[in-house]
Amino acid sequence: MNISVKYDINITCKTILKEQLDKLNIPHVLHGTGEIEVKRTLSAQEMEQLVTNLGAYGIYVLSDQRTALVQRIKNTINEMLEDDGLRSHKVSVYLADKLNYSYTYLSNLFSETTYTSIENFVILRKVDLAKDLIANTDLTLTEIAYRLNYSSVAHLSGQFKKITGLTPTKFLNILEKRKDNRIQQTI
Repeated sequence: MNISVKYDINITCKTILKEQLDKLNIPHVLHGTGEIEVKRTLSAQEMEQLVTNLGAYGIYVLSDQRTALVQRIKNTINEMLEDDGLRSHKVSVYLADKLNYSYTYLSNLFSETTYTSIENFVILRKVDLAKDLIANTDLTLTEIAYRLNYSSVAHLSGQFKKITGLTPTKFLNILEKRKDNRIQQTI
């Protein structure tokens, strides 16, 4: 028997972080950009235990500041794209304001570390969000394009096809066929 589930990765991750930090009695504040503000200095043993506990969930503590900043860039972009009120902001301005670095610095660091641009990362994330909306809502492509701040359905469709190799409509057709096949297999 298959059970389909839907979950919010951000809520899931924050819940795991809170549970593990509370379990170790570490006073903290969780920030929305993948950062934990620890309210006291941790002993080596506490840090080791925290790293071990979080690692069991695929959550890793970043010790390299450059890597940590790149992750903060990714988290901030995700936060921006998943919030209806923030999607219309210009990415360069939002990142610079939120992370307190010039966009040029952030862009260069991101490209050097990930071998792709921030702009390309944003496109990949927007296509992922479009796939999720196509698969899990009854929104039209026009509504999805508007929600993701695309200038037109054609713009969304072009980027979608470039990234996935499929048009959004073909993607939806494949999902529907898979769903029909699963239903038929259970009968």
